[in-house]
Amino acid sequence: MQLQSQEVAQWRGKNRDGKYNETGLLKEWPTSGPKLLWHFDELGDGHASAAVTSEMVYTTGTSEEGNGFVIALNHSGEKTWKTEFGKEWVENWDGVRSTPLIYDSKVYIMSSYGELVCMNAENGDIIWEVDLFTDYDGRNIQWGVTENLLIDGDKLFVTPGGIDANIIALNKDTGKLIWKSKAMEEQSAYCSPLLVELTDKKIFVTQTANSIVGLDPTNGSLLWNVEQTNRWSVHANTPLYHNEQIYCCSGYGKGGVMLQLSEDGTSVTELWRDESMDDKMGGMILLDGRIYGSGDANKKWFCIDWETGEELYSSKMLKPGNIIFADGLLYCYGTGGKVGIVDPTTNDYNLISSFKVPYGEKYHWAHLVIHNKRLYVRHGTSLMVYDIAAE
Repeated sequence: MQLQSQEVAQWRGKNRDGKYNETGLLKEWPTSGPKLLWHFDELGDGHASAAVTSEMVYTTGTSEEGNGFVIALNHSGEKTWKTEFGKEWVENWDGVRSTPLIYDSKVYIMSSYGELVCMNAENGDIIWEVDLFTDYDGRNIQWGVTENLLIDGDKLFVTPGGIDANIIALNKDTGKLIWKSKAMEEQSAYCSPLLVELTDKKIFVTQTANSIVGLDPTNGSLLWNVEQTNRWSVHANTPLYHNEQIYCCSGYGKGGVMLQLSEDGTSVTELWRDESMDDKMGGMILLDGRIYGSGDANKKWFCIDWETGEELYSSKMLKPGNIIFADGLLYCYGTGGKVGIVDPTTNDYNLISSFKVPYGEKYHWAHLVIHNKRLYVRHGTSLMVYDIAAE
């Protein structure tokens, strides 16, 4: 096996926005759903999505002994390697949460107990590992630290949630510290960060327990912060960015907030807040000036206006869940176990087609993935791969 050295596979696609640059996909499915190519049923508990490259499919799972592992499958669903990386969360909502990051022929993963590990993507050998709680005063949180990691250049960003080392940047090849930031000195909040690219600079954006924060990714200095609180300090959605505006959304009735960046990115102004779409962990899609996603306390699927936050329409077509986009369609995976496709141009959430996920156990929380005209669906212990190519 020879991986393409510059190939990147990460949380919610190339830009971390849930949009997959695929064409030639089915516009409707057979009654039973698209063709199931294969399924792998030995993942143990977990909610991680797949990270897919041209050669391999990577995801994480939990052993019977409670240890987390990364597993690499070929595109026929056969195991190539499997490497354990330490204790995982089995106290409640069991299993690995975070999706592997594949970058420059390496695999990066963080456990629910703060073990950060870098592996060789070809064989699973561990290259380096860091204990974020011991080495960087990290603190665990109610349901185990969770973060889908982010790399830019030589920097791997991670949020230990400590007082002194609240957010850090490590060298992606060695695991050595490049910088640490106190940020707001808050615990982490299950958030997977975003790197915003302006004309002449970048801004690192994430959420900690009670705040949205913007940092200078070159040195970790805090540029700005905005209060964002909810009942359990859960802010699990990656922010969305468009046209110098940042949208963040949280569950438990909190809802979303739109922030306007200053021209130099060193400050923000709050434009609007909306409590109707209180998306907890299903991600959002920005498309043609509209935001699509599902609620939490407000148990519907919503479409709201990017500029105003106004609710344009909503539906109870599926139970709330996660959402991605490809080839003109929204792909929605409800927590009740159904996957469906929706045409966003019809101004409603009427399902074109849907199917019930046939394999797996426990929670339907893992986000959908599309790669090379295949749809990847994780249900706890099982990963299913469907052919969604148009004939």
